[in-house]
Amino acid sequence: MSRIEVGILGATGMVGQHFIKFLDGNPMFHLTWLGASERSAGKRYSDAAKWHLGGAPPADIANRKVEDAKPGNAPKLVFSAMDASVATEIEQAFAAAGHVVVSNSRNHRMEADVPLLVPEINPEHLKLVAGQQKNRGWKGKIVTNPNCSTIVLTMGLAPVMQFGVTKIIATTLQAISGAGYPGVPSMDIMGNVIPYIGNEEEKMQEETQKILGTFAGNRIDPLAATVSAHCNRVPVVDGHTVTVSVEFSSKPTHADLLHAFQTFKGLPQDRELPSAPKQPVQYMTENDRPQPRKDAERDRGMAAFVGRLRPCPVFDWKFVSLGHNTVRGAAGAAVLNAELMQSEGLLD
Repeated sequence: MSRIEVGILGATGMVGQHFIKFLDGNPMFHLTWLGASERSAGKRYSDAAKWHLGGAPPADIANRKVEDAKPGNAPKLVFSAMDASVATEIEQAFAAAGHVVVSNSRNHRMEADVPLLVPEINPEHLKLVAGQQKNRGWKGKIVTNPNCSTIVLTMGLAPVMQFGVTKIIATTLQAISGAGYPGVPSMDIMGNVIPYIGNEEEKMQEETQKILGTFAGNRIDPLAATVSAHCNRVPVVDGHTVTVSVEFSSKPTHADLLHAFQTFKGLPQDRELPSAPKQPVQYMTENDRPQPRKDAERDRGMAAFVGRLRPCPVFDWKFVSLGHNTVRGAAGAAVLNAELMQSEGLLD
């Protein structure tokens, strides 16, 4: 199979750098185009961007010229790491011009005709893209991935949805890398917990209901369960931890839930997509796991790790879910979305 040429919108930022790192060596996609703001356009990538990740950018990327983030000579498929302040207009311009935009930005996630996709959970939501061209007159399309904390919650919930989830309380312990660069000032976060992240709780609640909702022809019927989120920033570099309490309608046993976690797989695993972990949700039996430092990087950061399943005296059961926020919660999620789209024939 010849690789598909792809580009990155917002290539100089922190998420853009994660896209560059994650795409390096991908057997399906070949990164050939870098788009950024006017102040970076025309420069070599190594001159336009300060590399914040481990190691160095691939040599061919470091020497590549950065283009203005406008449709024209970009490949058909572009990954968007654009800042929310400019993403709406730029992504829509690319979609209108015939590009497929697979976005990590929040701007279009909750729009009725835009899939908010987690390939193991709701691949049927991709059918929404047919409505974009009809409703908006676009030649292309936009597909989004969730907020970095929402994906950790929904990956943990997905295996047990079969038992009828009715109420969810989720409390996050979110890594500082989720705030981008330069992120949270060191004097604010070191030895501290910040119990507020702007709009994060609302995003978790709304996005969870859309992702776990039901495709109904030309719309998504939101999950009927009540979702309550508490979001906190903690002094961890990478890896969001979410503690979850759940009420079920069918009252499953511990063995029922454990079996569901241990056997959960989705379409990416069936199709052996390049970025898909073999086991997307992995249950850990140790009392003190999962932990960000020990587990977030495993499976290239693409799996969710669940543990501490135990009875809840308020609801029915509670557990812990962990995921890598800048990989499965950002760049890696978008790349896997595009791989699923290619397997569905949506990139032709």
